Amino acid sequence: MSTPTLHTLLVRLEAVTQSWGTLSAFNNRDSLPRPTKSGVVGILAAADGHDRDEQREEGDDYLPLSTYATLRFGVRADRPGTLFNDFQTTGGGRYPLRPRDLITDPARANHAAPEVEAATGNRAFGRIDSPHLNDWYCAPKNIAPDPATGHLLAGNTSRYPQLSERWYLADAAFLAAFESPDRTLLRHLAHRLKEPRRLLWLGQKACAPTQPLYHGIRPGPLEQVLSSTPLLPRSRPAPTPAWIEVPRPTARAHDVHDQPVSYASHRRLRAPRWEERVSLHPPTEQP
Repeated sequence: MSTPTLHTLLVRLEAVTQSWGTLSAFNNRDSLPRPTKSGVVGILAAADGHDRDEQREEGDDYLPLSTYATLRFGVRADRPGTLFNDFQTTGGGRYPLRPRDLITDPARANHAAPEVEAATGNRAFGRIDSPHLNDWYCAPKNIAPDPATGHLLAGNTSRYPQLSERWYLADAAFLAAFESPDRTLLRHLAHRLKEPRRLLWLGQKACAPTQPLYHGIRPGPLEQVLSSTPLLPRSRPAPTPAWIEVPRPTARAHDVHDQPVSYASHRRLRAPRWEERVSLHPPTEQP
């Protein structure tokens, strides 16, 4: 019985900033110095129109998450970039807007409107210092439709800001690879990357790709393809580090906790997998 021919889908990951967290929780968002399998599989799933909670409706034809997750993964760091952190504050304080424009809770807006209008001369914009409004005249957060009325309501109108620390990679470029004997599947994913059904970003919504994601389908296992594909522009000269998914007993391999199991909003799950760090010598891009 003949061995099926392997093919490898290449995904170019290049942006002003990227972020690939594995321990991100609430307001502390970490980033590894390279893309994670969970993050790049998420890009494929979003491009295919995948529903985060796997709630399929009539006519949905996106592939199940397990189809992407079982693909063998590797990534090459052509331009490793620089890690930096950003301390962010969201919300809090008082804002120069009338509550009916700012606070999405109609009851609160209507209650405060007369006092604000009297102080601001019924203008659309203005500032008011009132003990009556000190507790909740603020930026709304956690906005969602009310199940009963459909009105947008703020789940959090605290005056105190939400604080977060987020890590990013600046000016990095990677070449991710997915290996499979099913070339039809890889061609389907390539089409989705060229014409995605959802917006795509590199780890966080602020990290938009600056180059087309699809970088070709090549015959051969991913180690061979990553070794033979020319370096991306402005890359460091070889040797180039790469991380290759391998079976668990492989010598010099280590476990990483980024095998995607579920992206559901309230049930995000990742499992361990094994990978090996190698040095490759890809050719330099021809002018």
